[in-house]
Amino acid sequence: QAQLVESGGGLVQPGGSLRLSCAGSGFTFRNYVMNWYRQAPGKERELVATITSMGFTTYADSVKGRFTISRDNAKSTVYLQMTSLKLEDTAVYYCKGIGTWGQGTQVTVSS
Repeated sequence: QAQLVESGGGLVQPGGSLRLSCAGSGFTFRNYVMNWYRQAPGKERELVATITSMGFTTYADSVKGRFTISRDNAKSTVYLQMTSLKLEDTAVYYCKGIGTWGQGTQVTVSS
């Protein structure tokens, strides 16, 4: 069955950068839209970025110009490059595709 596994989270100072990865298996990765979501404590899960099978991308207004979603179909992996991180970017980040969620990876932005 389809499986998604995120990695790359951690603790970073404001203004810093992180790259998240999400490796897919059990499905034909290249055919599917992939998404990154995040959920901060006490808040609802929100869509951060989307990449289509053709590589078209969309972003939440809160991350435009700072985050970049990309994919490597040969590796069945989707990435989220995060720069100029802010305190409010602290959340658990999840990838989603083919109706399946990953387990999440914690990103903490703190000085």
